[in-house]
Amino acid sequence: MKRRIGKIKKLTRYPVKSMAGFEMHEAILGWHGLDGDRRYGVRQLDKPGDFPWLTASRMPELLLYKPTEFDESLFPTKVLSPSGKMMDITGDELSAEIGEGFGHEVELMALKHGIFDDAVISLIAANTAAHICNEAGVIGDNRRFRANIEIRCDEPTPFIEDNWVGGVISFGDAEDAPAVHITKRDIRCKMISLDPDTAGHNPMVLRTAVELNDNNAGVYGTVIRTGRLKVDEAIFLSGV
Repeated sequence: MKRRIGKIKKLTRYPVKSMAGFEMHEAILGWHGLDGDRRYGVRQLDKPGDFPWLTASRMPELLLYKPTEFDESLFPTKVLSPSGKMMDITGDELSAEIGEGFGHEVELMALKHGIFDDAVISLIAANTAAHICNEAGVIGDNRRFRANIEIRCDEPTPFIEDNWVGGVISFGDAEDAPAVHITKRDIRCKMISLDPDTAGHNPMVLRTAVELNDNNAGVYGTVIRTGRLKVDEAIFLSGV
């Protein structure tokens, strides 16, 4: 049985893994997540293996780099540095600056279907993000959690997303509405302790997530129907 659980509050794509996000009023949900999401990453040239990507957990200042121009496929072409300098994403200047700050050589690399940790789409209830921030004593900011879809739930209960695992979230009530199968809870790391505006680290945020919900906040999903998403669109849950 399908039931309404809320509506879309925010849609955000992150053009470069660990760099600043880009908020949208509408977005296309494709088989590989939101179009344009995490299509570039900063690759560590001296770290071969399955996960060579440099993230803000190791270099917090990455959060302060802002992709600002995009091609027709929503791949970023320009990045604004924390110092206010605009640089080509494929140019040597950007790679050199990040590499110097990190202390190791890096390059910006594109992957057609994106660079993801666990799944191609992530969701979080607005009350979950706000509750963690409030209990940690920091200003509420959903950007800390870097979810693609923030949901304003009809039932304002923190961590309500845990109950969605195994179910299907559909965006709109049409039979062919875009939909995501919720596969697992989102286990958090140092990233949520980093201020998106300053990259400053406050360990209380992660510690609070551990204490309140065993270090989980939000959920991951797999796309089962593609389509267009819009802010304020109603969201329905079925299968659980």
